[in-house]
Amino acid sequence: MRLIARWLDLRERIDVLLEGLPASMEGAERGRCQHLVYGVVRHFGRIEAVLEGLVAHPPRFVTRAVLYVAAFELIESTGEEGDPGLVAKIVHHAVERTKELASPAEARLVNAVVRKMAAILPVQKAPGPIAPAEALANYFSHPEWLVRRWLADFGAAPTRRLLEWNQSPAPLYARWRDASRPAPEWLQPTQWKGFHAVASGHWAEVGPLLRSGALYLQDPATRLSVELLAPIAGETVLDLCAAPGGKSLLIVDALGTGRIVAMDLATSRIDRLTENLSRTAGVGAALVQADLLDGASKVLKEHGLPAEYGAILIDVPCSNTGVMRHRVDVKWRLQEADFAKHTRQQGALLSAAARLLAPGGRMVYSTCSIDAVENEGVIKAFLDRNRGFSLKKSAVAVPWIDGHDGAAAFLLARD
Repeated sequence: MRLIARWLDLRERIDVLLEGLPASMEGAERGRCQHLVYGVVRHFGRIEAVLEGLVAHPPRFVTRAVLYVAAFELIESTGEEGDPGLVAKIVHHAVERTKELASPAEARLVNAVVRKMAAILPVQKAPGPIAPAEALANYFSHPEWLVRRWLADFGAAPTRRLLEWNQSPAPLYARWRDASRPAPEWLQPTQWKGFHAVASGHWAEVGPLLRSGALYLQDPATRLSVELLAPIAGETVLDLCAAPGGKSLLIVDALGTGRIVAMDLATSRIDRLTENLSRTAGVGAALVQADLLDGASKVLKEHGLPAEYGAILIDVPCSNTGVMRHRVDVKWRLQEADFAKHTRQQGALLSAAARLLAPGGRMVYSTCSIDAVENEGVIKAFLDRNRGFSLKKSAVAVPWIDGHDGAAAFLLARD
């Protein structure tokens, strides 16, 4: 509830907020906290719409946080056949937490409001198959402008499936990286080679394996760009916009031998990239902290590294519309004007990356967006400006068809 209050007040990134949890909170307790925080943010729009009809004047953030958590618990109770005992527990817990975090007067407000929400949220019905954008946006907790955009781009049925996808908790996927021993049985094989589903109740085993580098948590969508690049054993690959380094490790594991040069800005995510590059046994690794748009070639030379590469991966910053099930707060931060801003930056980054590609080389442009303007649109604009390049192959994944995060990757070749 304190985390939710802080998010309501400051709109900090949820992953950053959760990093502030005490180290002593482990296992089921930590998992339950994260589940509640993600649930509130995921269903924020639906909860807000109900609360606006019940509370004339919004209470202070900490009291609202209690109401939001209780509301999500009521949404979760859907299908419990109106269990009065469960509702009573949710009401009691909300009241007691309000007494602790706020005041007795606010606890009385919470008691009344949660009881009213209990008569609404668990029995709300999803809009019909031809529902308007406003109804879909309210129930599935997405900005209305984004729903309208998807309806225009994808149509009614795919948009509905995408909204349902984004509102469902994300399973945990991982890659087993230790070739010297088999993966534990609780890592369940998936249809995507090399990727496993992490069974619940094994976080105590997951932690040490992550720290040793034997295991890496990663969605199967990340494989698209590296599979298109098809790293060749012994070659040097330049990984641009590399932080936090998940695709860097995927490249390393595909190489087996060779070298990876990972470049990114000196931001807070560089520590994660540094940590990941420390787990590249058998493959040489170099980290370059530089702005690709500002003298990257010069910085590479200063590090004693080549100025041109035969294989480049550039995973550009984007809207993240393909990964909203994992990044539950993205939809509340994203603005309609961001797409134009992203495409300008993406085009500039792709052009800068192209200047580092050796003649006859190959380069993969990738995003975690499902919007054509950031994918096919950027590639078309680049090819129109650069006649010495050609598109060889592409792969675009959308959640409602592929069953994992959305992503796009385009393989370009230089003459």
